[in-house]
Amino acid sequence: MRFEVLVLGNSSATPIFERHPTSQVINYNEQLFLIDCGEGTQMQLSRYGIKSNRIDHIFISHLHGDHYLGLVGLVSSMHLVGRKADLHIYGPAPLQEILELHFKYSETVIRYNIIFHPTNPEKEEVIFSSRMMTVKSFPLIHRIPCTGFRFDEGKRSASILAEKVEPLNIPKPYYSLLKKGIDYVDPQGNVHQAAALTVPGPASRSYAYCSDTVRHPIYLPSIQGADLLYHESTFLDEMRDRAKETFHTTCLEAAEIAKESQVKKLLLGHYSARYKTLGPLLEEAQTVFPNTELSIEGKWYLV
Repeated sequence: MRFEVLVLGNSSATPIFERHPTSQVINYNEQLFLIDCGEGTQMQLSRYGIKSNRIDHIFISHLHGDHYLGLVGLVSSMHLVGRKADLHIYGPAPLQEILELHFKYSETVIRYNIIFHPTNPEKEEVIFSSRMMTVKSFPLIHRIPCTGFRFDEGKRSASILAEKVEPLNIPKPYYSLLKKGIDYVDPQGNVHQAAALTVPGPASRSYAYCSDTVRHPIYLPSIQGADLLYHESTFLDEMRDRAKETFHTTCLEAAEIAKESQVKKLLLGHYSARYKTLGPLLEEAQTVFPNTELSIEGKWYLV
């Protein structure tokens, strides 16, 4: 099962040095989810070969412009290219009014359904659930209400041991039940245990996304043990006072959070415009959490 993250934008506040405001695409088994939608997101989608009408779920962390100002344009373009499928948008409650006001004064009637799901910046909640994916929002501590998102894969199916199953002449339609742990009873009444005929599936994977936030213990339980953690890392640690003042995190603090929450890998992002080169941010984070990477636009990251 494919589970990857494509970085579309990794800049904070403004586009600069060929870096764009925050946006990411998750591809889970060819189902696409969009997280945040900064200015220029639809251009980045086009640049990296992602068809916007394949996206059915958009998650907006908060209402600072570098995280949502591309949304109206993207939604409008979906309308113009003939989208018919429902679009689910998850974000702060006022975002619904922002969208409605824009369409009202531009006299635009969207031809597809937009289903809006307000997020709760006060507590962790499940906001999307399917057989193979659960998405939770959780509170972050920023200057305005802000949430992070965690994507948890469902239980992965076991694999059939063909060399054990085939001699038993088990009907192939029963294989899916064996994968789910249901024993097979043959016509003679003999019970063949699923556990003996299958190999357990791989461990389920998880991706946690921490948008703008000051370092705070409130969200550590929500990201605990994630396979991949994206955490904003706006400044070098020499700017820690500035980070606190603006409710942001330094790259060293992001690394400390990754270590405390026992994640497997850390992805840095939301870089300040003051940094033309990003190597020093990576080097500083790796002094605390070696398995750290920079988020680079156009690059896919395995979960």
